[in-house]
Amino acid sequence: MSSAVELIRATSLADTPYAYAATAPAGSRLIFLAGACPLNDDGTTAAPGDYAAQAARCVETLQAALDVAGATLTDVISTRVLVASSAQADLVTAWDVVHAAFGAHDVPSTLLGVTVLGYDHQLVEIEAIAAVTD
Repeated sequence: MSSAVELIRATSLADTPYAYAATAPAGSRLIFLAGACPLNDDGTTAAPGDYAAQAARCVETLQAALDVAGATLTDVISTRVLVASSAQADLVTAWDVVHAAFGAHDVPSTLLGVTVLGYDHQLVEIEAIAAVTD
């Protein structure tokens, strides 16, 4: 099944590693996902202190949640990547992992540095919205 999501490019704006907008046709079913956290199966936080490893675990969690909802990464219409750091390098480290996971489906995204996230030792969280046609 092909994705209902259409990525929209803005050639008049700065060249970025993500689409500036996305849309889905009328009648699409929207899927609002809880923030994907870097949790192990036992509920502990994976890879304390490692931005890249936590971002990778967040992507795995996101993929599992999408699968249960009947979607894949290519059905994601937007993301918000939260990184508990004020250092731009830490944000970029997490972003590089997320961006690589999405590959050519460079969905519109917002990357934010935040003060703290909800779980002990948590450094990364990924929020997402997906759209599918049934």
